[in-house]
Amino acid sequence: MDLSPPASPEELDALEARITAWLEAEGEDNPMIDAVERGGPGERRWYVRLLGEEKDVWTAWWTINQRTFRFETFLMPAPEENEQAFFEHLLIRNRELTGMNLQIGEEQAIFLAGSLPVQAVTDADLDRVLGSMWAYVEKVFRPALGIGFATRVAD
Repeated sequence: MDLSPPASPEELDALEARITAWLEAEGEDNPMIDAVERGGPGERRWYVRLLGEEKDVWTAWWTINQRTFRFETFLMPAPEENEQAFFEHLLIRNRELTGMNLQIGEEQAIFLAGSLPVQAVTDADLDRVLGSMWAYVEKVFRPALGIGFATRVAD
């Protein structure tokens, strides 16, 4: 349970402006960022499309809530085969991740996600979150794909 106090509208506005400015600057200098889009009206959400090596293109969803800054990405659908080995692999990989974790979502899809208290988010945190997400997707995706979709990958 998150016991941090809810952020004020002013604090949320300030964080939204900081994230927007950081992503604009980072998008100009970081070749891994392919595009940044905003959520709909009234949403404090960003869709950051990234270019990877193991997973060619993927999107990080960054969302400001009343108490937390949440970041997540869809890693892959539920495995088609070798379910036990697949989920065992993900549990082992989870121990290696700092500040986020692998999660099972709707339809057994696999996500990478984490959050920070709104009041604690700095530019250094934004850099760490983006860099860690990229590194973790690169580290986890290909081996998990080889286990859970072995037949399809072998073809």
